[in-house]
Amino acid sequence: MKRHLLVTATTAVGLLALTACGGSSGGAEANDDSGDVASGATAAEAGSALDLAEFCPDTVVMQQDWQPEAEHGSMYQLVGSDYTIDTDNKSVTGSLIVGETDTGVNIEVRPGGPNVGFQAVPALMYLDEDITLGAVNTDAAIAAHEAQPTVAVASQMTNSPQILMWDPQTYPGATTIEEVTSQGAVVVTAGDVIPALLAETVGFDLAQSDTSYEGTPARFVSDTTIMQQGFATAEPYIYENEISEWGRPVGYQLMSEVGFSVYPEPLAVRADKLEELSPCLERLVPIMQQSQIDYLADPEPTNELIVELVEAYDLSWTYSAGVAAFSAQAQLDEGIVTDDPASGVFGQLDPDRMAEIVDTFAPLLEAQGTITDAGAVDPEALYTNEFIDTSISMGQ
Repeated sequence: MKRHLLVTATTAVGLLALTACGGSSGGAEANDDSGDVASGATAAEAGSALDLAEFCPDTVVMQQDWQPEAEHGSMYQLVGSDYTIDTDNKSVTGSLIVGETDTGVNIEVRPGGPNVGFQAVPALMYLDEDITLGAVNTDAAIAAHEAQPTVAVASQMTNSPQILMWDPQTYPGATTIEEVTSQGAVVVTAGDVIPALLAETVGFDLAQSDTSYEGTPARFVSDTTIMQQGFATAEPYIYENEISEWGRPVGYQLMSEVGFSVYPEPLAVRADKLEELSPCLERLVPIMQQSQIDYLADPEPTNELIVELVEAYDLSWTYSAGVAAFSAQAQLDEGIVTDDPASGVFGQLDPDRMAEIVDTFAPLLEAQGTITDAGAVDPEALYTNEFIDTSISMGQ
């Protein structure tokens, strides 16, 4: 039902056909090289900040880590009304539109998860050089730093929406993860990162860990004593409104409050393409900063596209308009999308936090055998703020 906690780098068996081509539906054809603009849009003034034609690839390809959902709103926000949907290769392509301005290039957004055989985003970026930006969680960047290094260029969600949730009827009055685990609750997750982290931050007994979670609600519904991973942007709504066997609120706490400090899905480029893409990133990164803010100010049009894409891709993933609306609001209400607390700039990554993330997660990943040397991970190699527009903030 939801993506797993940590997607680590994997060895690719073969190159997937990921480019957009046949099997499409939707609006008119996307921009070509003729200079036409999307219906209703005005061409960007040559040389202006929104003119990407001379600086970016003809099609800016963005790779997500999971199926279309509201957490990815900043990418889908930029897809023009002339979009086409490739139902064979699972992608959407249209003119890259900022407000009412056509930037002169196209945007293609590709989902992850089952659409790409559950391969990690860094692996996909090294398989297909057409990918301009990928959504790479900081822990996934650490996991991939040896073979498939990436550099984050902007944060889109400031804090992780990861939660652990429980039944408030079984644990009345509980408001924290520590209160529930202290009563003996088994913590059900899709891997051992969360339990290992909890053992360090809240004194969790690893004997209470169960890493067999498969993303379905069956166990949580049938065993109300467990605590289970989820997302603050989805599960609270889904369990109360869309799972008839449950049909009531869940209790939960954000994992970011107990040490899960990773940046979720920051935009990243391949490390070896950073210099080549720099002229594009100087213009594109501020656009992505503002796109997230604009999406959350009026999410409904983009949410309609997201729901349409989920239905078109038809991979047993369901995503309703209700969940999408809930997610957009929860991103604001839960402090998941905020300005960087250290600088007050939206999208900027905090150097101290990046160092702390590496200090926390590199040893966990080394213990798992995912990386070979935690001490060799350089936080400064994982990100750059050089393309950030420091005038952009949510409070502007």
